[in-house]
Amino acid sequence: MAESKKKVVRDDQTVSSDGGVVDPPANWKPTPEAKSKAVTFRWIAVVLWVLAIAGEAVGIFWLLRQRVFVGEDGALVRDPDTGLLEEQGVTAQFPQWAFIALLVLLVVIAALAITGSFLWKKAHRLDPARKSDTVRFFVQNQLGAIIAIIAFVPLIILIFLNKDMDKGQKTTAGIVGIVLAALAVVLGIDFNPPSVEKYTADQSTVIQLLGKDEVVWVDGGAVYHVCDEVSDIQTGSEKRTGTTAEAVEAGKTRLTLEFASELKTCGLAVPENSSEIVEALRAIRDGSTDTLLPAPVWADAADAPIEVEEAPSE
Repeated sequence: MAESKKKVVRDDQTVSSDGGVVDPPANWKPTPEAKSKAVTFRWIAVVLWVLAIAGEAVGIFWLLRQRVFVGEDGALVRDPDTGLLEEQGVTAQFPQWAFIALLVLLVVIAALAITGSFLWKKAHRLDPARKSDTVRFFVQNQLGAIIAIIAFVPLIILIFLNKDMDKGQKTTAGIVGIVLAALAVVLGIDFNPPSVEKYTADQSTVIQLLGKDEVVWVDGGAVYHVCDEVSDIQTGSEKRTGTTAEAVEAGKTRLTLEFASELKTCGLAVPENSSEIVEALRAIRDGSTDTLLPAPVWADAADAPIEVEEAPSE
C-alpha cells in the first residue's frame, strides 16, 4: 500500500498517484509574482544608476569647470611664446560654493549607486541567473560594483587633476570621493550570489525528502523548513506553506540544513546519508558546479516518499 502512494518521476514530470503533476526539479523558476517584483526592482535600480552617472556628468562638465578670478586689475601683456594676450596677475580659483556642492554631489551619487545595488541584488534573490552561464552570471550579479566604479572613478581622477582647486580642497574632495567609491563598490558586490542551480538543488532535495515541492516558513525566519512542527517556527507568527519558489518570493532563499532533525521531530523518515546531502548542498551554495547531489538512502525502501528514475545518459 505504501508503494501506491508514492509519486514517480518519469522523463520530464513528477506524477502523483491521484494524477497530479509537479514541475520537474530541473526546471526551477520563480513565481510570476516574484518575477514581476524582480523586473520592477531592476528597472528602479537602472533609473537610480542612470541618475548617479548623470550626477557624475554634471560634476565633470559643469561643477569642476567653475572658477573665480582674483586680481582682475592685472596688466594686459603678450605671451612671446604664443603671441596671445593674457592678463598678468590674475589667478583662477575654485569657488567655495562649488567645492561644497561637489561634496554634496559625491554623497548623492553614492546614495543613488548603493540604493540601486541593493534593489538589484534583491531582484536576483527573487529571479537569479544560471551559474553555468558564466559571463552573464558574473556581470548580472556584480553590476552594482561595476556601476559604482563607472560613476566615481572618472570624477575622482578629474578632481585630482583640477588645477584651480587649492591643496586642501583637492585633498578633501579626493578622500571623500575615494571613501564613498570604495563603500559603493563593496556594497555593490554580491559575495554569495544566488543561482538557479542553488535553488534547484534545494527544490530537488525537498521533493526527494517529502515527495512534493512543499515547505513551511514564517515571516521572521531566514530559511524554509520541511514541516510545521519544528521549534524554529514556533514563534507565534503565522506559518506559511507553499512551494520552494513561493518561499523564495517571501524572502527565504534556502532550505535549512537541519532538515534531518526536523524530519525526525515531525515523525518522518530520515535518510541514512543526510550528512552527505547537507555537505553537497553546502558546496553547491558555495558556488560548486560539479558537486553531485546524492539521492536519499533509506533504511527501508518503503520509507521513500517518491521514486525517481535515473535519466538516460547522453
